[in-house]
Amino acid sequence: MHNDPESQSAAAPAADAAPLRVAVIGFGARAAIAGNVSLARPGARVVAVVEPHEAGRDRARRTYPDAVLHAELDALIREGGIDAAIVTSPDHTHEAIAVKLLKAGIASYLEKPLAITLEGADRVLTAAAESGTLLYVGHNFRHSGVVRAMREIIERGEIGEVKAVWVRHFVGNGGDYYYKDWHADRSKTGSLLLQKASHDIDAVHYLASGYTRRVVAMGELMVYGGVTDRRTRHGETMPDWFSYDNWPPGRQTGLNPVVDVEDLSMMLMTLDNGVMASYQQCHFTPDYWRNYTVIGTEGRLENVGDTAGGSIKIWNRRREWQVAGDLEYPIDGAASGHEDADLLTMTEFFDALVDGAPTVVSPRAAREAVAAAYLAAESLRNGSRPIDVPALPAHVARHFPQTPAPVTTPATDSIHTAQSTLGRTS
Repeated sequence: MHNDPESQSAAAPAADAAPLRVAVIGFGARAAIAGNVSLARPGARVVAVVEPHEAGRDRARRTYPDAVLHAELDALIREGGIDAAIVTSPDHTHEAIAVKLLKAGIASYLEKPLAITLEGADRVLTAAAESGTLLYVGHNFRHSGVVRAMREIIERGEIGEVKAVWVRHFVGNGGDYYYKDWHADRSKTGSLLLQKASHDIDAVHYLASGYTRRVVAMGELMVYGGVTDRRTRHGETMPDWFSYDNWPPGRQTGLNPVVDVEDLSMMLMTLDNGVMASYQQCHFTPDYWRNYTVIGTEGRLENVGDTAGGSIKIWNRRREWQVAGDLEYPIDGAASGHEDADLLTMTEFFDALVDGAPTVVSPRAAREAVAAAYLAAESLRNGSRPIDVPALPAHVARHFPQTPAPVTTPATDSIHTAQSTLGRTS
């Protein structure tokens, strides 16, 4: 029913079943996902870490005392003996690191975003296509319970043909997550439409079965630019300073010395299949969650909460208004955060590498998320002019064909069943 553009070609199966030797590149807060390595693929283990800063190497020693530590990537590549790498370094380093790994033939799990420019994203995909090395981009949100459930509802035809997707993202932890380190500096992040919204843009593409071809946006640095309490945080990572007591936003302390990324952004997208979408992001709300509305020709869905305990409501009968939907589905998975999706994403990476299994996540889709977000930032910083998204270079596109992707993983089949039929009116 839906032409899904987002799965990648499977890698060739590994020649043997020897335990996988994994390196972690960049040992900041996000390196915690490497804790899923042995859970995702029994026998796999982290044997090396690349981290340029001594504080990061100290963290790595405590976490992986038997791993070999390197201060720079070239040393790891020269030494060899690595089957796969997990790249969790700052965003502005992704492009150069990924290109080196792929050209060296090291299968790479690259944290999103793919790169902080469209040109950089295309360079990474070109390196993957020309080297034939497996590239996997960690868009874990596709594996979250809320996105899986929405996708299943759409695939079953419960709201008809998708015509519009609206997303509101209340980033209540924004001050702590994004304005006290390198994320606040556009030279290292690009924009938070890229760093933060790439999850949601990718999910929009997945739910709508299309890619953005035109984008327009507006946004401002409304709150955090006026906070004058700034300092550097050498050796610290986000868990060191995070607290719900850091409130209200205007009284935050210890912001990054450079703060020049917008804390309120809005973008509009036209997809290649005619679907229209919007995304809104605010980093100074008190609550932290995403709200999706997907409107089809026979109804609409909307999530209330985006983790376990929340629900997805469907309205499919004409009425005035009512809080209850005509149908309601539970959201499964983690009660907070995305640890479950991290594990499923890591499992999918290793399954592709070792078994040649198809993937729900794909580099091509990751590129299209970067394209939409990067050009949205260009739009909002240049008078909100509409910008068309250029196509992926043809020879690279041929390497990442548009073939149907599975909706769920075997472990999550049959999780979502209708919880109740509510509020029916005549």
